[in-house]
Amino acid sequence: MPQREHYLFVCTNRRADEDPRGSCTARGAEEVHQALKDQISRRGLAKLKARVCASSCLDQCSSGVTILVEPDHCFYGRVTVADVPEIVDGIVQGLRVKRLLLTEQDLAKG
Repeated sequence: MPQREHYLFVCTNRRADEDPRGSCTARGAEEVHQALKDQISRRGLAKLKARVCASSCLDQCSSGVTILVEPDHCFYGRVTVADVPEIVDGIVQGLRVKRLLLTEQDLAKG
């Protein structure tokens, strides 16, 4: 199997409901993960262009559902299912979705 151009790691970490950090799964990460997989597959990108992977904690709990895109090494935060088409379009076009990018301040919060 050839290496893909992009790997999208979706945090699907689950914590106890009472944990003050919350968890990406409680915020809809499993639905985002599945929507990304569906879109990537439907658009014929799964074999060479992109692979969607479930990930444990990416240490960005304060930023909602988080996705790490490699090798771009960029983080998307506060992602919803509605954002998925735009993320996939960005992968195809080689562009980042600027409105979803975590800032240095976001990343410092963890």
